[in-house]
Amino acid sequence: MAPRPRWEAGTAAERAFAHITDYLAGLPERPVAAAEGYAKIHARLSIPLPAGSTDPLEIVDELAAAAEPGLAATGSPRFFGYVIGGTVPAALAADLMAVAWDQNAGLASLSPAAAAAEAVAGEWIKELLGLPATASVGITTGTQMAHVTALGAARHRALARYGWDVEADGLHGAPPVRVFVGAARHTTVDAALRLLGFGSRRLTVVDTDDAGRMRPEALRVALAAGTGPAIVVAQAGEINTGAFDAMGQICAISHEHGAWVHVDGAFGLWAAVSASARRRALVTGIDQADSWATDGHKWLNLAYDCGIAIVADERAHRAAMSTRAPYIPPPAVDEHDPLEWTPEFSRRARGFALYAALRSLGRAGLTDLVDRCCAHARRLADALGALDGVAVLNDVELNQVLVRIDDDDATTAAVIELVVTGGEALVSGTVWHRAVAMRLSVCNWMTTEADVDRAVAAIAAAIADARGRCHG
Repeated sequence: MAPRPRWEAGTAAERAFAHITDYLAGLPERPVAAAEGYAKIHARLSIPLPAGSTDPLEIVDELAAAAEPGLAATGSPRFFGYVIGGTVPAALAADLMAVAWDQNAGLASLSPAAAAAEAVAGEWIKELLGLPATASVGITTGTQMAHVTALGAARHRALARYGWDVEADGLHGAPPVRVFVGAARHTTVDAALRLLGFGSRRLTVVDTDDAGRMRPEALRVALAAGTGPAIVVAQAGEINTGAFDAMGQICAISHEHGAWVHVDGAFGLWAAVSASARRRALVTGIDQADSWATDGHKWLNLAYDCGIAIVADERAHRAAMSTRAPYIPPPAVDEHDPLEWTPEFSRRARGFALYAALRSLGRAGLTDLVDRCCAHARRLADALGALDGVAVLNDVELNQVLVRIDDDDATTAAVIELVVTGGEALVSGTVWHRAVAMRLSVCNWMTTEADVDRAVAAIAAAIADARGRCHG
């Protein structure tokens, strides 16, 4: 009989850890954008499938060498594209342990530790955000699946009020559910609603102001125009401007018409922990909503992936998500079974990293992280706004900065490309009010004022170069 395989010193895991250590050590100074694109990396990885086994050490070394040029340094302190945080050390370590432990986090009976970590982290998050202590929490892959989870609960409750069991009878023949969304909503809202059977053409789009905030009176008129089950999706932190819907008004108007209010707060919900009264005021009334979705891999600085769905109506949440079978043991009275609160059964144990990040930062650390990032965003806006021909398009209330160069699409697009290819910083482009704009988001725990100043210098140099190309 062949000897049983076993883990030994000097294994592939140790070699991988050495590569990880090297990558992290070089992260602050490496070019922020990937050095090579998809085609080159694909060609390098695309070898014939081996007929036999390959030495794990060889695979790890060759994979690290092949993939490294195609890695965007999303953890860099000068990564300002999209809304992506870094990874705090405790969360990274916990994630590495979670991979090694290889727990299926679906059941408390299957992994008591994974389920308990999720439950404790969920309680901490509700406390930090000022949300109802009785609300239920599900840990998902990201905000999109958190939307699916929370809006699934909304769909259940909205139809149950009209005598319809959507989990048993589906949507065919059900009372029509009116869904109200802002004109500046995030695309993940639409994707989640499609997955739940609400076609995009059936959404009622509510007018927004110049910053992307839903107009409360426009919502009132839209709700009054019909009857029946209704769901309203509000937004805490517009992806371009960082603007917040007027949560207290939105919730009051919606509840007057019997509508469920769901809040897309992928990054904006964390304004609740700010030391700034002005920033905390942005989320005033948010506790009056019925459900909320946020991210772990943005301001909490967890590695991908982690989303959080919070639902005030625990019974609706469980009814929409829970599934059982004869082989699945029911949870004990005091147990948290994660499969009851998310669309997934078999899944990785994200709760360990979430627990570690929250415990590592603590309330004071999280407050400092949020306020420091907002201060860096303000510094970016002030410095860029002082450059000739650069217009800051938004009121920088949080961590988002939106700029346009020379009021010209081609010049703005050229600057974005030059900054990214230059490698000193990474920014992303967008279209705002039909005009090309540069978007910068600050949510990395390692970013300093020096990093902000380096990014501004890179952007200033790119502007000079772009003008020469576009207008020379």
